[in-house]
Amino acid sequence: MALKENSRKVLDYVRSMRGENITAADIAEATSLSTKQVNGIVTSAFQRKGLMERKPAEIELPDGTHKAVKFIVETEAGKAFDPDAPEEPKAE
Repeated sequence: MALKENSRKVLDYVRSMRGENITAADIAEATSLSTKQVNGIVTSAFQRKGLMERKPAEIELPDGTHKAVKFIVETEAGKAFDPDAPEEPKAE
């Protein structure tokens, strides 16, 4: 499956973090994309295909309050996904 440039940026960044807890905002900051773009890419290019998922969590902020977030993680299928593999011909 050929990935668009921004989808590849998101995938490469998520993989570079090696399972650390990251949010769409973290990805956006690192890739110079907007959070809205990242959320759209994660949903359409990866989550719907079972390659990534969002894990609900709660983090503590510096002022001691808590905030609900969703961490973006690769699934096992996502870890096995090779974006550089040649596409298989479509069956007719």
